[in-house]
Amino acid sequence: MQHNWSRYLRYIIGGLIGSTLVGLYFGEPVYGLTFGLIVYLWWTLVQARRLYQWLANPSATDEAPQSIGLWGDIFDNLHKLHQTHLRTQDRLRAQINRVQESTNAMRDGVIMTDSRGAMEWWNGSAEYLLGFRRNTDQGQYIHNLIRTPAFKTYFDSRNYREPLEIHSPAKPHIHLQIQISLFGDDDRLIVAKDVTRLYQLEQMRRDFVGNVSHEMRTPLTVISGYLETLVDNAADLPPKWRRAINTMAAQSSRMEALITDLILLSRIETGEQTVNDTLTDVDQLLAQICHDARALSGEKQHEITVHIGDYRLLKGDESQLRSAFSNLIFNAVKYTPANGQISVSWSTNREGAHLSVKDTGIGIDPVHIPRLTERFYRADPSRHKDTGGTGLGLAIVKHVLLNHDGNLEIRSRIGEGSEFICHFPRERLVERIPEKAES
Repeated sequence: MQHNWSRYLRYIIGGLIGSTLVGLYFGEPVYGLTFGLIVYLWWTLVQARRLYQWLANPSATDEAPQSIGLWGDIFDNLHKLHQTHLRTQDRLRAQINRVQESTNAMRDGVIMTDSRGAMEWWNGSAEYLLGFRRNTDQGQYIHNLIRTPAFKTYFDSRNYREPLEIHSPAKPHIHLQIQISLFGDDDRLIVAKDVTRLYQLEQMRRDFVGNVSHEMRTPLTVISGYLETLVDNAADLPPKWRRAINTMAAQSSRMEALITDLILLSRIETGEQTVNDTLTDVDQLLAQICHDARALSGEKQHEITVHIGDYRLLKGDESQLRSAFSNLIFNAVKYTPANGQISVSWSTNREGAHLSVKDTGIGIDPVHIPRLTERFYRADPSRHKDTGGTGLGLAIVKHVLLNHDGNLEIRSRIGEGSEFICHFPRERLVERIPEKAES
């Protein structure tokens, strides 16, 4: 390229010198040089006009304008760049078409919006699941089409770690799971999945557990009552029956505890037991639970200490909070060897309030921690006969914390004890109102 430019420059200078010599031959070298410059300027303007016309409508012809010299190279190089651009454009268009075709084949609804929620593109499944119309909804804000307040809050929150479940605005019988991802310049990729079948199965499971638990309670109460009568009069029975009756009474009590937990969990899950946001005195609540825990410890003589770092009230349902806190503290008593230490602390920081229940028990293998809050899951099934647990305690804790905008953190290692921490948002802390002095 540098070589060509030097050659073109020599041609231009040579042409101007030639025109000057011609003018010198006629006795007017200045006129000759001026004529040469005018001719070169006219040639340049003509080529610039041809370039402008071609660039203004490059698709009119596949061939670039023909010329010689510097302008010929310019036309040829621009033509090559234009052809490369067209090939790249065709390739990208083919890839986009392929992505759109494959996305349209998905059963999940896929929607692309800008940062404000203006709809840019969606597939056919989104039209079916959400009722979008391609002719009229282009550019509309998605929260104007999905008028569920929970969706608007979820969209604006920018916290998309957990999906959102809503009913379809176009087909209320369809239950959707919405997951949003950020991409590009704060744009949104929204995926809507039909989870109606899973929702119905989960609802059937909850109804079944709740109904069966209620139906079992009455006959079990009758059985327990008769067993209690037999235990009270065990001295009048033959010795070989006493052990059997005591065993049946213990198992009956265990079944009653299981049914009680099942009913409580079912009510919390189905919303039958709604959260009554009253002001709970955590200090007094923990004192009562720890008093019961010391009675449960009995001959094991656990050292149970309570530390209160903040005396503000907690906004929440006291009965649900009592159930969650007592499950954690009683579990610590059950799984901590005799003379072990159990520390219960209530503290606050910038993030919110935290209840910590720490013990010096046998600990839990970290591999089990992600599943501990599942119903009936046990890290060591061989220990449940000794503890008498129902396997539902941590599931109840998890759902109670969800109802109170909180979450459960578990820290544990085998042989190093365990620590269960309930986290509550700062918004649930309420200052105590000073009591008025008596006049």
